[in-house]
Parts: sequence; structure tokens; C-alpha cells
Amino acid sequence: MIKLTKNLLISTFALGIYLIPAERLYADEQNSDAIPAAKIQQFVEVFKRVKEQYVDDVDDEILFDYAIQGMVSSLDPHSSFLSKDDFNELRIGTTGKFGGLGIEITMEDGFVKIISPIDDTPASRAGLKSGDFITKIDDTLVKGLTIGEAVKLMRGKPGSQVTITVVREGEREPLIINLTREIIVAKGVKSELLEGNIGYIRLSSFQSKSTDHISTHILKLKQDSGNKLKGLLLDLRNNPGGVLGSAVGIADLFLTDGKIVFTKGRTSNSDLEYFATSQDIIDGLPMIVMINEGSASASEIVAGALQDNNRAKILGTKSYGKASVQTIQEFSDGTALKLTTARYYTPSGRDIHTEGIEPDIMIKRERNDVQKENNPTEISKLLLDDNQLVEALKIIKGLTTSKVY
Repeated sequence: MIKLTKNLLISTFALGIYLIPAERLYADEQNSDAIPAAKIQQFVEVFKRVKEQYVDDVDDEILFDYAIQGMVSSLDPHSSFLSKDDFNELRIGTTGKFGGLGIEITMEDGFVKIISPIDDTPASRAGLKSGDFITKIDDTLVKGLTIGEAVKLMRGKPGSQVTITVVREGEREPLIINLTREIIVAKGVKSELLEGNIGYIRLSSFQSKSTDHISTHILKLKQDSGNKLKGLLLDLRNNPGGVLGSAVGIADLFLTDGKIVFTKGRTSNSDLEYFATSQDIIDGLPMIVMINEGSASASEIVAGALQDNNRAKILGTKSYGKASVQTIQEFSDGTALKLTTARYYTPSGRDIHTEGIEPDIMIKRERNDVQKENNPTEISKLLLDDNQLVEALKIIKGLTTSKVY
């Protein structure tokens, strides 16, 4: 750290001389929030040389945007500086209805990484998987793009075509996948009654009304079973998450006490705790939660809460491990900062972001050699080619028979 005069720090930019009061940079040598003057001076020097020597003339505003983007995006895959267009794209994405492919994504090592495909979308029907890397969108290489730029390339007019190049673990050659864009509407919840008395609920994403929707489906399952429901399977596989309040609300549906989740960050308003209320919508019936590598964020909160409180068995494969809190801070010029400000922890203190959720019962997804029916029922469609669901059904039936849970 270079020494400064007590009164002024003089910083030379390409546009002129700026006099910055030194007290704004240094309150005290021991103050950890003090701005590192040596690095500020280095930035000024790099900026000046780029302005003078770079082969093309680049606008000052663009250079500063690049600098901010680089600083923020280097922190983690989920933090980013959003231009006006990027911020508008984010708003469109949160409406739950847009023209696209139907995938939840992040950036990793400069490429688009799929967290999970959304149910009943072009992405899920094409067989895209959690962990796939998109390296090319049509003729554009993804390497070097921001996540906002990649999203723009994948979204478009419903009915239009897009070709993506995918690198998948275990595949020797990249996969070339042609997709037709559709209006993407998250379907939310669907349910079935299996074998007359076992409830099955599939939740594809956590939306603002998901808690109410889950409650409604459970009441219907009870009614359809003649009030003889014996157990519940909650399917959170390939559920990328969503609204925190819904994760807390859904976990609370099945708990009568105990902590659900807590967050920790550097600011006091980032430290939050959520506790269960005295209710259990299925009155303590056996319960299995199904997860996989595409289960992230809110899905991991629910699975972790029910696991730590010994309320449900978790079945499947290890979850994604995305449990950080991003806050969006809009600036007066229409740009915004999406910044990771806290992380989620399970009731016992496990760091979901680092560890993910390990199932109690580890079962990998495999193809079943099931004889297909000419006119399969909805139940047989669910069980067809889904060995994890078949095993979950067997296990929960055993729990209901033995009365041991």
C-alpha cells in the first residue's frame, strides 16, 4: 500500500486530473475497508495504456463496464453486473413465461453449465441433463460471453430453431442438438395416487404459490384414497429451485417444530433463521423426498430440512450444491448488480453450497427393462423407465407396513 499525503490523492485518468480526498480512501491503517491505493493506481495506469495503445478505439463507458463486469463475475458463477438489457432479460425470466429452451443455467469456466432442464420443455424432451456444458449456440462460441449474452442467444421467437453444441461427461464427442423454441411456462405441480394409497407429487420449480399448490394436491390425494393415504413421495429431481419463501413453506407443511434453514452473510440483514410451525399436513405419515444432481437451491433447502429433522428419507443421488443468496440492486441508470450476499445452511449447520445434500438411500437413475403396455395408465407411465421411483415406492410401502419410521 503506497503512502499518501494527508490531504489529497492525485489520480491521473486519460480524461484528466481527479482530486480525491485522501480521507475517503483511508480512515485508518487498520481499517479493513480501506481502498488499496496501489491497486487503484495500477488500474488507472492500465486504463490509460488501453486508451492510448489498444488497436481499436473503445468508448470510456464501455471500458468501465468491462472493468466492473470482470470484477463481479470473477467472484463466483452467480454474481454479475447487469446492463440495462441484461436486467430486462432477468425481469422477463422471472415472469415465468418467455420464448426459450427451458433450462436453468449458470456459468462455469467460461461455459454455460446446465443446472437442470425444466419439465415438459424442448430441453427436457431433447434429453439435456444436469451437468451438461453448452459450448456453442448456433455459430457463436460461448467461451467469453456473459451469461446474459448467452441467454439472449438461446431465447427467441417461439417456433424458431436453434442449434446448441453440448459437451457431456462420458461422451467422447460433442453432441449437436437442434431445438425449437417454445413459450416456457413452468408447470409447477402434478400428482398421482400410486397403488391406491401412496401419494406422489412432482414439483418442477418453486414459485410464489407453490406451498398452496402442494397443499391442494395433498388434500386431493387424501380424498382420492378415501382418506386412507399411507405415505407420500415428493419428487424434487431436476428442480432448480426458485422462491425461498416457498421452500420454507413447503418444508413447514410436514414439520411440527424445529429449524428449517438459516442464512449467513457479512451484513446483519443477511443472517436469517426460519422455524417450523405446529402443523403436519399428512400427520406424520412416512415420506420420501427424491433428489438428483439437478436438484438445487430451494430443493436442497426442503430436502435438508426434512432430513435433519428426521421427517423424511432422502432417495436418489447427491444434489447440485447451489445454495447461495443473490440480491439484485438496481442503479439509477437502469443497470443492476446481482451479488451473492449470503449462503443457506441446513438446520444442523451443513453448508449446502459446498456439500450439497447426500441421500440416505443412494440410487442412480437407470433404464428399466419394463414391458410397455399398449394403453398405459398414468401410473404405469410414471413407473416406466424410472427405477428410482420404483425403488422409492417399494421402500415407502415397507415403511407403511412395518410401522417403523
